[in-house]
Amino acid sequence: MHQCPARQPAGYGPARSWPAHLSLQLAAGADKTQLRGMTFTGPLRIQRPFYPEGATCHLYLLHPPGGLVSGDRLRIEVQAQAHSQSLLTTPSAGKVYRQDSAGVAQGQQVRLQLEENAECEWLPQETIVFQGANALLDTHIELAQGARFIGWELVCLGRPAGEHWFDDGSLTQRLQLWRGGRLLFNERLQLNAGDALHRGRAGLNGGCVFGTLLAAGPGLNDELIAGLRETLSAGFTITERLGVLLVRYLGSDMNDCRTGMWAAWEQLRPAVLGREASFPRIWFT
Repeated sequence: MHQCPARQPAGYGPARSWPAHLSLQLAAGADKTQLRGMTFTGPLRIQRPFYPEGATCHLYLLHPPGGLVSGDRLRIEVQAQAHSQSLLTTPSAGKVYRQDSAGVAQGQQVRLQLEENAECEWLPQETIVFQGANALLDTHIELAQGARFIGWELVCLGRPAGEHWFDDGSLTQRLQLWRGGRLLFNERLQLNAGDALHRGRAGLNGGCVFGTLLAAGPGLNDELIAGLRETLSAGFTITERLGVLLVRYLGSDMNDCRTGMWAAWEQLRPAVLGREASFPRIWFT
């Protein structure tokens, strides 16, 4: 007797895909940077632009579902035109939930393109990768020769505050920065829970919180680096190469990571962008 194959629920299976796309174009106006263009599909939006410090455009990126499930594919593209000034952040932590039984990945791809003399800050709140996730995180930054950039990626594996450890799942993370067509920073992390990279001393050494801040622009001198090293705690390291300054954290406390990155940004912003730090209000709500 012929037996029919079991039917999969709608929207389930290895081909499951839920794409969302947000594209922003920022341009310098007479007295402030303006959002000149926006296109989107799926559940990706922004709040209206804010101008807490005058000319700089602050944008809050919104993903109403609140987290990524299997098949979710977010793509965010930002084109910062010449002489524009922008700061992009998120109202809350990003979340990558457990993969489904078909093992379908979920992820986010970010593309930031800065034209000549554009200034952009990419400062999202942390990404929490839950136990059992199959996470793909990819950030690509392209700078013209005179562009200035400060940005970070902060990651928490599991929920250590609730003793929900990341002992199952995987994370693939890529971070690239280019200037004038030249690749200056290229890092790829391929981590499986409990593997040598996760537990070994040459990797995360069992740490569940890590972050990287990148700064590219003027003012990255020895005095600034010495000041950062004096300010930040033992969990942080600071290096500079090829005109890119890196601030890194590895540990087990997202509060420590976040506080240190805020402090580093507060010191870097006047040197790189020529203005004092203006903390987004959403970080304190």
